[in-house]
Amino acid sequence: MTATASAPRVDYQTDPSRYQHIRLSFDGAIATLSLAINEDAGLRPGYKLKLNSYDLGVDIELHDALQRIRFEHPEVKSVVVTSLKDRVFCSGANIFMLGLSSHGWKVNFCKFTNETRNGIEDSSQHSGLKFVAALNGACAGGGYELALACDEIVLVDDRSSSVSLPEVPLLGVLPGTGGLTRVTDKRHVRHDLADIFCTSVEGVRGQKAVDWRLVDAIAKPAVFQQAVRERAEKLAASSHRGAAGAKPVALTPLNRTIDADRLAYTNVTVEIDRSKRTATFTVKAPQGAQPTDIAGIEALGANWYALQMVRELDDAILHMRTNELDIGTWLLKTEGDSAAVLANDALMLANKDHWFVNETIGHLRRTFARLDVSSRSLFALLEPGSCFAGTLAELAFCADRAYMLVLPDEPQRQPVLTLGEMNFGYLPMVNDQSRLQRRFYEEAGPMEAARGAIGQALDGDAALKLGLVTAAPDDIDWADEIRLALEERAAMSPDALTGLEANLRFAQKENMATRIFGRLTAWQNWIFQRPNAVGEKGALKVYGKGDKAQFDFNRV
Repeated sequence: MTATASAPRVDYQTDPSRYQHIRLSFDGAIATLSLAINEDAGLRPGYKLKLNSYDLGVDIELHDALQRIRFEHPEVKSVVVTSLKDRVFCSGANIFMLGLSSHGWKVNFCKFTNETRNGIEDSSQHSGLKFVAALNGACAGGGYELALACDEIVLVDDRSSSVSLPEVPLLGVLPGTGGLTRVTDKRHVRHDLADIFCTSVEGVRGQKAVDWRLVDAIAKPAVFQQAVRERAEKLAASSHRGAAGAKPVALTPLNRTIDADRLAYTNVTVEIDRSKRTATFTVKAPQGAQPTDIAGIEALGANWYALQMVRELDDAILHMRTNELDIGTWLLKTEGDSAAVLANDALMLANKDHWFVNETIGHLRRTFARLDVSSRSLFALLEPGSCFAGTLAELAFCADRAYMLVLPDEPQRQPVLTLGEMNFGYLPMVNDQSRLQRRFYEEAGPMEAARGAIGQALDGDAALKLGLVTAAPDDIDWADEIRLALEERAAMSPDALTGLEANLRFAQKENMATRIFGRLTAWQNWIFQRPNAVGEKGALKVYGKGDKAQFDFNRV
């Protein structure tokens, strides 16, 4: 299941009128997001999504539904996540889909699913949007991992419904969307009990699930809905989100054109060079008259530059990550007026407590974080006409390397890099560090020097002296140095580069999210290639066929 001539590209854009798996309803401050997965509407042929199991198509709808709640329903303070299926919440990722999928598809699927779950927690932390998982039936694997991402979990106490992570005994793989890490780091399930839980097929139900900290509460079927409602209302009462009379922001369709070697949006373009296996992302600065106050921002809605740009960049990243696996190096460029970027940043910071601006900053934070965890080499190129300033300077700090052209004889054309307040904590990576903190290992001297340069238009020599770029060649050396760097990168093992980049991008500070992306997914990546999981008689391949898995019992 890769994007080839025989398999159409994956489109991450959808809207509620096209949903086949998710239902949204709203009642004042409480939204209900219900799983009603259509078993005959898998994203690819060859499997049925039975028992509310999901594939990438379901997760695309889930991601979109969360975005709709964030922007189109500012009145919502808590979300109930439940199921419309009788006696089943969600049985997790569809096993037959995984069995049919290429390795790359499985890994990208797990990564996007992880990001969506992490986004739920991000909204709870930064936006005050709280989540209750209402488990009205059996909840297994990725279904339980969705529940784990919520603030609270309520399980129906009907003597049969349970929670489980059966991947190890059933499939020979791991819970791939953070299950192991959230069980320990978030829910503080004792490690020996977690060992039993994660090696049992039948799961845990009733009071034992509460005692083991796997769920927060249980409720008999007759009072289950009431118990869930009470918890949702309590969480809503504690939320700081929204404001009376807040104006919704409709997420209108993106202005997007996709050609064979080019993606074009209003503020973002991607140019693919297949011979060099590179893609050049160019993000434009605001153009034309821009709002100067919150009323102007609200009037523009989804056409406000900050939201429009980040939606486009997010879509471009997802498109390239899923549909263009051979394009191993992404070149990050910007274009336009740095002053316009900084003015927009100042407007955001002046109104950062407004719900719409806060949600837009959240979207920026999560989108730049997609770059951090994308298995592509990222090179930023700071050239004449660039606008690596404030928010857009984060693109240079996301990069594995940043090259800045120096033009000693043409100072008027010299590219500059300008730091702003947005670079100091408003757009952290998933490990809660700013990219400058990551860059300088939080050492006081370099951080103070960088902060002292806020607002200064730094040329290549000044940026290099502050440690903000990797190299600053002059115009004599520029073309050759960039060419050699790209040719060397293209000749290296993509597998080794993925491991190298992931290690270096998260070199110091760890938290639950980095362990999910690093420790857990690295093991899962390895296990997904082992014969015990995906060999002819591997557990993932023979599941549901009546055959017993045959394992190589050598420990590696």
